[in-house]
Amino acid sequence: MRIADIYKTVEPVLSLEVFPPKPGYSLKTVFHTLDGLVDLNPSFVSVTYASQGESTNRTVDIASRVRDQYHCESLAHMTCIGHTRKEVSSVLDNLEVHSVRNVLALRGDMPSDPSEVRLSRDYHYASELIAEIASRGSFCVGAAAYPEGHIESRRISHDLDNLKGKVDAGAEFLITQLFFDNRIFYDFMERVRYRSIQVPVVPGIMPILNYKQIKRILMMCEVSIPAKLLNMFDKYSHDPADLAKAGIDYAIEQISDLVDEGAQGIHLYTMNRIPQIREIIFRSGLRGKSE
Repeated sequence: MRIADIYKTVEPVLSLEVFPPKPGYSLKTVFHTLDGLVDLNPSFVSVTYASQGESTNRTVDIASRVRDQYHCESLAHMTCIGHTRKEVSSVLDNLEVHSVRNVLALRGDMPSDPSEVRLSRDYHYASELIAEIASRGSFCVGAAAYPEGHIESRRISHDLDNLKGKVDAGAEFLITQLFFDNRIFYDFMERVRYRSIQVPVVPGIMPILNYKQIKRILMMCEVSIPAKLLNMFDKYSHDPADLAKAGIDYAIEQISDLVDEGAQGIHLYTMNRIPQIREIIFRSGLRGKSE
């Protein structure tokens, strides 16, 4: 089923994101995660993407198994930076062969050392990849949105122009980067709708379960840290168990408020955690314990 159509029929849509292990490591971890979460009946599961070699094939493999083995709709991430059009076409062909027809089209991170990764000149922006995928007519294409602006964008207005360009190129739904202050999301939505972007915009929620992990992510994404979250870090940064409990409570509070305010869905970055994600889903009311 096309994910854009799912957002027309069910609210709030629950989606989960899993990520493949690094090349050379077994896929057992990610399938263990799916075993522990798929009974919650997510509307779809997204599979993150690494652009190099084995990881590319792993993304397709996992996404196809989500559909065939777990009987759940899948969303395969795909990046274009460093790829040629021929390489992109090959990946899309592979997705079609495996009946994976929902793709989250991303530019991908620029390498810190360009000499380490060959950068083709075929793609510069995600909108170019979106247009190419959409032109096939067989895929439902999603894109990323950044409530606080992309890290490389100098102004929010420029970032919103780019977002409108993604939708005009063929993106049918948007999933946001993590954020920890819902007011930022609500302000962002006002700007989005003012720009006549009418596709579903789904908040991405990342629970705080590990201090070192979240600190690294915060530095990489440069998202705002509200005072309540800073206080939580000060109080629990040296107590991993209590920090995880507080992080679960914080995520539940975020989700409940977003649903109450009419969010079309919740996209949970699972970080391949099972008990914590289940608790968040149950306690926030996204699914009942009988499911």
